[in-house]
Amino acid sequence: MLPGELGVAVSAGTLFSKQYFRDPAATLHAVRELGRVHQAVLPNKLPVWVVTSHDDARVALTDDRVRKSSAELSAIMLRKLEQAGGQAELSAFFSGNMLVMDPPDHTRLRKLLARDFTAKRMAALRPRIEQIAAELLDALPTAEPVDLIAAFAFRLPMIVICDLLGVPEEFREPMRDWSQAMMGEVAPDEGIVASRRMTACFSELIRRKRAEPGDDLLSALTRASDDGDQLTEAEVLSTAILLVVAGHETTVNLIGSSAEVLLRDHETRERLVADPDLIPKAVEELLRLTSPLSIGTTRYTAAPIAFGDVEVPAGEILLVSLAGANRDPERFEQPDDVDLERGAGHLAFGHGIHYCIGAPLARMEGEIALRELLRRFPRYAGAVPAEELRRRRSYMVSGFRELPVILSPEPPGNRDATSSVHLP
Repeated sequence: MLPGELGVAVSAGTLFSKQYFRDPAATLHAVRELGRVHQAVLPNKLPVWVVTSHDDARVALTDDRVRKSSAELSAIMLRKLEQAGGQAELSAFFSGNMLVMDPPDHTRLRKLLARDFTAKRMAALRPRIEQIAAELLDALPTAEPVDLIAAFAFRLPMIVICDLLGVPEEFREPMRDWSQAMMGEVAPDEGIVASRRMTACFSELIRRKRAEPGDDLLSALTRASDDGDQLTEAEVLSTAILLVVAGHETTVNLIGSSAEVLLRDHETRERLVADPDLIPKAVEELLRLTSPLSIGTTRYTAAPIAFGDVEVPAGEILLVSLAGANRDPERFEQPDDVDLERGAGHLAFGHGIHYCIGAPLARMEGEIALRELLRRFPRYAGAVPAEELRRRRSYMVSGFRELPVILSPEPPGNRDATSSVHLP
């Protein structure tokens, strides 16, 4: 996608505008042509710098001049929000979890949490995830429109993470709403209210787990220790919130956006239906193409750092556009196309010491979701024209608000064998 194809004037200020939310990939291609790092303003009025190229993203994600310490990050953000006339209160997402820590605190907390996110434990979840996916899909209407986001893409990862944490059923629906609000789906003040409510909810759940611990991850976090080191009360709380929000948001958008891509890319869908063993490769390529986490978690510059001929001063908020990096034509040939043979190199889960600890779980959920969807409904079709689909209006995550589909667009008796499926 070339800059001129947007059909409107593009500047660095186009980032996070209505134009950006309508077509983020095209906007990022256009803005990247203007330079390697750009000043922009978030919807909450926070001024930021944004890196959009693959090579610069890798630098920003690993360079010691770019940091995440919660105390300093919060101070910079609050000061800039006050100066800009924004709401000077931060979400619980910016306090006490390992995403806003530098070593040695980050090292300690990640080590404690990693014991419960081993490859072995994640693999043991596969049968349960397959069961959830099958039950959700089998319960859906097949000959009338159904929103695949609400009915499947949201529900699968939310059930999985809440099962893992031991969150009771009555808290799950509001947690989904709070999570979306914290991801920027609503006005900034509504996001802050959602953050307070989720904090209060988990405070109560942690109190219950301490009184009556179980085999779930939240109970494990309340007693996590290694060589005598334990999580503080604040760390348990913020880590639980992080796991719910980050533990399902990426996967929701991976599943939903992948299903949308395969609505349009019939050739790739036919290949996956004919050879399901290609699905793990497809998940990697769709992670790159759709970038479910559009912007990496917030960082600040502890010292001046240059990207090309532009120097970002110390004390600035720096965002890494994972979506921009993952479609950088300097790194990926024909970056807007699906190529199952492309291989590794995407930054969908970040890079460096903050690489997503839940990546194996997200990959597995995405793989199972696509496998089960294509096995049951190889010909699922869009129920509305593509131009009517609405994208999420969060600067942090990328995906669709709804994806209306018809799962079985023709009577069962008229279906060919899936091994020789030909899509409309």
